[in-house]
Amino acid sequence: MQTTPKGFRLHVGIFGRRNVGKSSLLNALTRQQSSIVSELAGTTTDPVEKPMELLPIGPVQFIDTAGIDDEGSLGTLRIQKTKEVFDRTEIGIVVSAETQQNGSWTVFEQQIVDELQKRKIPVLFVFNKSDLAEPSPETVEILNQASIPFVRFTATTGQGILELRDALIRVLPEDFLTPPPIVSDLVPSGEMIVLVIPVDKEAPKGRLILPQVQTIRNILDAHQSCIVVQDTQLKDVLSRIQPPPALVVTDSQAFAQVAAYTPESIMMTSFSILFARQKGNLPSMIESTRSIAQLRPGSKILIAESCTHHPIGEDIGTIKIPKWLQKYVGGELIIHHVQGHDFPANKLSEYTLVIHCGGCMWNRREILSRQLHCREANVPMTNYGLTIAFLLGIFDRALKPFYNAKKL
Repeated sequence: MQTTPKGFRLHVGIFGRRNVGKSSLLNALTRQQSSIVSELAGTTTDPVEKPMELLPIGPVQFIDTAGIDDEGSLGTLRIQKTKEVFDRTEIGIVVSAETQQNGSWTVFEQQIVDELQKRKIPVLFVFNKSDLAEPSPETVEILNQASIPFVRFTATTGQGILELRDALIRVLPEDFLTPPPIVSDLVPSGEMIVLVIPVDKEAPKGRLILPQVQTIRNILDAHQSCIVVQDTQLKDVLSRIQPPPALVVTDSQAFAQVAAYTPESIMMTSFSILFARQKGNLPSMIESTRSIAQLRPGSKILIAESCTHHPIGEDIGTIKIPKWLQKYVGGELIIHHVQGHDFPANKLSEYTLVIHCGGCMWNRREILSRQLHCREANVPMTNYGLTIAFLLGIFDRALKPFYNAKKL
């Protein structure tokens, strides 16, 4: 792991009207030409993402967005893309300037702040072009009343950059500073964990996939130990380990075989279920998974993946889960697939169930946002591992490590 994955980066969204200096602010923070800057309003069209190490915070993903006041048919599409960034934002920077028409505070700034606060996302207000005009007392009063910190900044000269960085540190969300562990808190210190990692067509040649690497690192950071085996080796390995391991963690696709080989006295779960807790709200997903029992032939299901890879062979999201679901309900289902950030938040009411991947490539904020969208649409949302465990009849067994450790 030579670079930090997106899922472990602090996502900072930069919002505001056109031509307030959002892209200039990003360039000043990154000290490079990350976004194109022009006097022409509307230069930024699609969101521009820039990863960097922002000391002393660490790995950060800045997201520059199109102006929230964009116009025309293309402007409407750009605004929609900007609004989608709220779903993965952990700190929202609102950029404005007194030099703008109608001043630094308009209905557009109010809309951005309202959306961020509704989601309980920390807000930082930046008065750009402060060398040309001071913040108005009226705007300062609005921010003080709402307890929103603000800084004065001049993107063209970098004046105020230290104050801006310091303000970012002050508004850091707690769950970024203390993210939930992946597996280390589910077993006592010193116990052995067995990780079952099948090597098949979808396994990247010469590498492990990200959830497996992250789980191993979490175990090592907690001064615990693990044995890594393929599914075909598990039975033999378990017969030779004394004392037996405290937990077996498997790729969800091998759940059936691993459950057959693992004695009931040894707890078992999957990487995907571990990430349901690490990236989202596991109790809500457990509740949602039970709704699979109400599915009937003709039910409409959305399967969402954060990755945009091309399916290979018996792909879990496009082939295996649909096949297992249709076998369970005894008939055909209407199944739609989306990948990446193309999540139809405004059309969720069309679906009976949403099944999401583990989300290992994303930050926790975006998975929680998708759960929020689903709950608002009254549509249950679960994930791959929970779904597979339910369909195989080992749902309660796969959740036992969490109940035993009182981590739900």
